[in-house]
Amino acid sequence: MSQCQLCGADAAENTSLQPSGEAALCVVCAAGVAGEAVDGPHWQCLHEAVWSADPLVQGMAWRVLHGLGAPWANDVIDMCDPEQSVQDWALAEGLAALVHRDSNGAVLANGDTVTLIKDLPVKGAGFTAKRGTAVRGISLVQDNAGHIEGRVEGQRIVILTEFVKKS
Repeated sequence: MSQCQLCGADAAENTSLQPSGEAALCVVCAAGVAGEAVDGPHWQCLHEAVWSADPLVQGMAWRVLHGLGAPWANDVIDMCDPEQSVQDWALAEGLAALVHRDSNGAVLANGDTVTLIKDLPVKGAGFTAKRGTAVRGISLVQDNAGHIEGRVEGQRIVILTEFVKKS
């Protein structure tokens, strides 16, 4: 056993990574790299890991951050800019695992119906989407797990997933 290359935990085992590579990862980090990450305090380690000099560690952190889709994770993604080869490796399998979740953690899919949990002012449209409004037939934004699209009062708008619950 060795230390996890992402979080530094002591209970790490070698994990085979796709499309190529091998890394020492704890159970939680291995699940995150495989696309099974759920936002939580464990992932604060990614603030440092994404700046690693090791391209493999940087790529794993980038992959997990994309899978989380949490606002803080998107902020970290916006701040760092790994080399294109690292981004390509990290997202080769990572974007396929992009998961959109509502405010309660339920997985969202194209065509679902969601309910707004907060009044949302709609920029540029001059109205407020009221709490309790049902948004039918949503579309997932493919490159951002924190955004969905739907029609409210006849307008197609982008809605943050943290302000909806699956119906």
